[in-house]
Amino acid sequence: MSAALATTAVATHFVGPWVGGWWFLLIPLAWITFFVILFAVFGRRWRRAAAEGGYGPQGRLNPARQAEVTLAERFAKGDIDEVEYRARLEVLRANAAS
Repeated sequence: MSAALATTAVATHFVGPWVGGWWFLLIPLAWITFFVILFAVFGRRWRRAAAEGGYGPQGRLNPARQAEVTLAERFAKGDIDEVEYRARLEVLRANAAS
C-alpha cells in the first residue's frame, strides 16, 4: 500500500520540462533583453566614435586638423570672410608643420 501511494505521489507531482506553463519563455526573453541593452549601450558608443572620426589608422582627428575643420565651419556659417579664413588657415598650417 505504501509503495502504491509513493508511486502515485511521484507520478502526480512530476512535471516535464515543457508542461509547466508559460514560464519557460522567460529565459529567452531575458537573453533578448540583455542583448538589446548591450547593443543600445555599445552601439551608441560606436556611432559616436564613427561620427568623431572613428577608430582605425587615423584615429581621432588631431588638434591641427580639428582646428581646420572648426575654421571651415565658421567660414561656412559666415562668421568670417574669405580673407580672414585664408589668413587663419595659413597660420594653422604653418604652425602644424613646425
